[in-house]
Amino acid sequence: MCTECLHLPDRVSYTTPVTSWRVIGLLSGTSMDGVDVAAADFRYAAGTILLRPLGHTAIAYPNELREGLLAALPPGECSAGELCRLDTLIGQSFAEAARYGLDSLAGGHADLTASLGQTLYHWVDNGRSRGTLQLGQPAWIAESTGLPVIADLRARDVAAGGQGAPLAGMLDALWLATERARPDIALNIGGIANITVVGGEEILAYDTGPGNALIDAAATTVTGGARQQDTNGEIAARGTVRPDVLGTLLSDTYFGLRPPKSTGKEHFNGEYLRRVLAGTAGISDADLLATLTELTATTIADACRAHRARTVVASGGGVANPVLMAALRRLLDDSGIELTVSDALGLPSDSKEAYLTALLGFLGWNGMPGNVPSTTGARGPRILGSFTPGSGPLRPPPVPDQPARRLRVVTDEHTDARNEQEAPCGSPTSS
Repeated sequence: MCTECLHLPDRVSYTTPVTSWRVIGLLSGTSMDGVDVAAADFRYAAGTILLRPLGHTAIAYPNELREGLLAALPPGECSAGELCRLDTLIGQSFAEAARYGLDSLAGGHADLTASLGQTLYHWVDNGRSRGTLQLGQPAWIAESTGLPVIADLRARDVAAGGQGAPLAGMLDALWLATERARPDIALNIGGIANITVVGGEEILAYDTGPGNALIDAAATTVTGGARQQDTNGEIAARGTVRPDVLGTLLSDTYFGLRPPKSTGKEHFNGEYLRRVLAGTAGISDADLLATLTELTATTIADACRAHRARTVVASGGGVANPVLMAALRRLLDDSGIELTVSDALGLPSDSKEAYLTALLGFLGWNGMPGNVPSTTGARGPRILGSFTPGSGPLRPPPVPDQPARRLRVVTDEHTDARNEQEAPCGSPTSS
């Protein structure tokens, strides 16, 4: 993949090389179940980023906080007071996760913390993103760790006319760079499922629709709140897909929109599900979960087939659902598309987005763009995020000597990025 493919800005002056940085990445996805945290070392030279994972974990939200978040989603109401409370409590949860990441994953030393926060609302009007709201006040993170924090990573892309999501396009474009006849697709199945298409005429990334969002909403309802997800697809495995209900769900106008596009739980939520089911004949709990699982698999597979994918590399919480993965594999196999998981290429499937956040922090701190305009629809590349100082003043480094062209995931801390400088654009980037 050549530099031009990323549409990097001509106005950036690349003069001084970056050496290495240790970054902690934090986010909470649309499942809203807690904070994912990962620590990584980054080294950079001659256009190659080396990412060495140091470890990752997930820290659950307190039940009261998660319930408050879910209640604040549309069509629920959220007062200014409740918004302030949630922003503070999420910030404190992120601070706790960052402290754990610093002490237990990063060996007590890091240079920067990056936070994607908790998306509460993504304002989309007539297919265009008008605004986006991520909660989790970064001052709590800075106060807890003493590290500078880069946060609010989506807003600049939205201000530049983009969707602000999915931001995985940058990691995937560098990581899966290819010159094969058919593209590869990076898939993340969180509350919302999104894909990045690498190797086609241009890099594309967009939300395909619900990942776990409707499955989780239905599991919570049918178990009376005893379960907040269909663990291991146990309920769905007992059911049968209802073609009539699946057809009604697939008629949603979102699935017919052209990319770039984005969505979230402000659209695909429990109220949406109740509204859809109101016009159908009764359906058993198991059949409902089976049908919603098939919906996620079908909408993902439809998108992958539309791009004539060669391989789909999956990550996210949905990978742990064997019923969903079996349905997706069946649909992709029918089209000759291989399905694998990101673990096979060095990035843990349950923490890839936390490592993405760390990468976005590394790029922003070093003055490099974090968005790919063809994936978000922004007018051009932008340096993402706003900074909160740590225990000292902000001292960002000089911009590196040349733009990033590829990313390799490595396990050996002694691997030298300079060994990669002669590798041609488009060579495989993962080890």
